[in-house]
Amino acid sequence: MPCEVKPRFVVLYGSQKGQAQSIAEGIAEEAEGHGLVADLSCLSQNEKYNLEKENAPVVFIVSTTGDGEPPDNALQFVRRIKKKTLSTDHYKHLCFALLALGDTNYANFCNCGKTIERCLQELGAKQFYATGYADDGVGLEVVVDSWIEGLWKAIKGALSKMASDGTGPLKGNAEDSAKEAPDSSIPDVQLNLLSITDHQNCDSVRASVDTDSKFASVASSSASATSDLRPASPAGSTGLASLPGVTASVSTSAPKTHTGDAGVPQVALAASLTRSPPPLSESSLNVPALPPSYLDVSLQEVDTTEQIVGPVNKETLHQVPISRAVQLTSGDSVKTALLLELDISAYPTMAYQPGDSFDVFCPNRAAEVDNMLLRLGLQNQRNHHVNVSLRKDTKKKGARVPSYIPLNFPLLFVFTWCLEIRSVPKKAFLRALVEHTGDDVQRRRLQELCSKQGAADYNLFVRDPSLSVLELLTAFPSCSPPLSLLIEHLPKLQPRPYSAASSRLRHPGKLHFVFNVVEFPACSRRPAGRRGLCTGWLVDLINPGPVFPGKDESYGSPAPPKIHVSVRSNFSFRPPSDPSVPFIMVGPGTGVAPFIGFLQQREEDRQKNPEVVFGETWLFFGCRHRDGDYLFRRELEGFVSSGTLSHLKVCFSRDDEEATTSQPRYVQHNLLLNSQHVTDILLKQNGCLYVCGDAKNMAKDVNETLMEMIKTELQLDQLEAMKRLAGLREEKRYLQDIWG
Repeated sequence: MPCEVKPRFVVLYGSQKGQAQSIAEGIAEEAEGHGLVADLSCLSQNEKYNLEKENAPVVFIVSTTGDGEPPDNALQFVRRIKKKTLSTDHYKHLCFALLALGDTNYANFCNCGKTIERCLQELGAKQFYATGYADDGVGLEVVVDSWIEGLWKAIKGALSKMASDGTGPLKGNAEDSAKEAPDSSIPDVQLNLLSITDHQNCDSVRASVDTDSKFASVASSSASATSDLRPASPAGSTGLASLPGVTASVSTSAPKTHTGDAGVPQVALAASLTRSPPPLSESSLNVPALPPSYLDVSLQEVDTTEQIVGPVNKETLHQVPISRAVQLTSGDSVKTALLLELDISAYPTMAYQPGDSFDVFCPNRAAEVDNMLLRLGLQNQRNHHVNVSLRKDTKKKGARVPSYIPLNFPLLFVFTWCLEIRSVPKKAFLRALVEHTGDDVQRRRLQELCSKQGAADYNLFVRDPSLSVLELLTAFPSCSPPLSLLIEHLPKLQPRPYSAASSRLRHPGKLHFVFNVVEFPACSRRPAGRRGLCTGWLVDLINPGPVFPGKDESYGSPAPPKIHVSVRSNFSFRPPSDPSVPFIMVGPGTGVAPFIGFLQQREEDRQKNPEVVFGETWLFFGCRHRDGDYLFRRELEGFVSSGTLSHLKVCFSRDDEEATTSQPRYVQHNLLLNSQHVTDILLKQNGCLYVCGDAKNMAKDVNETLMEMIKTELQLDQLEAMKRLAGLREEKRYLQDIWG
């Protein structure tokens, strides 16, 4: 018999931190279970795909980074498809689907995905499946899971249509396969510009998913003979739930009565991380397919113990000393804000401009690394060298050894500098952990947490409290994952970005930055709370502690602590190149940091060029209390005195709370009070607006306020005001540097 040729489709991804890549890889792995073959490539791998000649369906999975920018590995692709020289029928042969990842805490939600979608449509490409817009602000899986469920039927429909039109890649048996009756295991998901911000759409999508699939009935019947999904042999499982591409609905009801640690029956327990009450505890579950293992990891004992300090790529970084530390807030302030000064004089090529940011490379906390090694039973092998290679029998599409895992480095180093051990476990990781959990109740609970039915519990007990992998493993003591599983699923330890809060003209050879010490509250699995990884590390480095405002003290002996940094140029978030252009800055709290650099540079330029005409400048600043949280107060008032800052508008949200409501409490209130001046600068004088700070509340409120101001001042309706504001963004005159 001739070999059956499976229909193919193409999966292309653009990913900044790995989430889009992970989803794309998951789709490629599931394809086989649906009788398809996926060609997986990154958008930057031009040699591996050719859209100009592609006659198979193409699936794009793309994230958005920065201020609505494409990921680094998608930037060149986006530039190519935006070229004005391309004809309107350039991609008339192409059919595609697109899943866009974003975060509604930021203004340009899913902007990269929207840009690719628009450009492809303008070039003649046709969509065979509605775009999904997944929101990381509330959980990507809410949209992603439903979108992928409907994708398979859409791909088969597109392949069938292309075959009947004579344009598709199907031949022989593959064509027959595509023309079969729709697979009843594929839910009929109707997506209409699916976005988590559209609650009605989400509800209708959930309601349209038929979970009574043939997989449900088969798996449920097989599950009646066993209470869990444990294969006879984890390495060679033939169970349905471990087959690639199969999402199994399994009846794995836990016993109606659980026995507690003391042997006392516990009935009607409230839900927690480790236990669930009915109906979830008695429900059949749709659990994800088991992610295929793809790494072989071994530990090699060495004769000598190496002391390796710093990140693995430190030759491309700059190691600079902290020359000064100042606490900007008073001791009774709710938040602790610190200013650190770095001495970069040894690196004359380390140039930065106001508006630029830079990355700080920090390690995982030593105590957490020790606890992780202890939990994995590897504390006695901490100095063994780690060898990582690809499994020859892996079924993972596009599998490769993570580039951030160095060859022949100690295990302690890998956990300290390479892996984000505080990362929140993804559902795929939870699914993989099931296979390494001995206790039936704990296995069942892990299945629930990664299932569709347990989505609310996953958000409540894992995602929302930012539960770390170590905290999860501590809660499930019978789970004993191999080292290879952690290296496969833990993401790269990312550097933390900070805005430059100084100008090289004012502080040659120095670089200032400001941060609040992040505090994570205690929860059921974190009784003591914890500090942010990087901010907590920086605070520890500068012990015995920073000086307070009003004192100008530097480190003496012993030698000052050093950190590894690299500059991240931001060519758009910079003061106007034309000094006569007026601009407005909105920066409450530590969001004022880059504007200190703006104004220092402006003051130096004014002194050196007294004959030049400079446009007016506005700064809107806000904090809780005038006496405790007013960052850079003396310097800001000095800018006003020198004429560098034309208008300083400040507000204090917790001072005089019993005062009249006409008193501005937040920066958006002060913007409203100066509505005519602000809109005049932006819409008549071609000025610029810069916003820096919190994305979740402040940036959204400022954006809505600007919309209302434009509506009122120009007498426009909502749609026209939105267009005018969007125009400012496109002209790079409304710029944001915000964080969640």
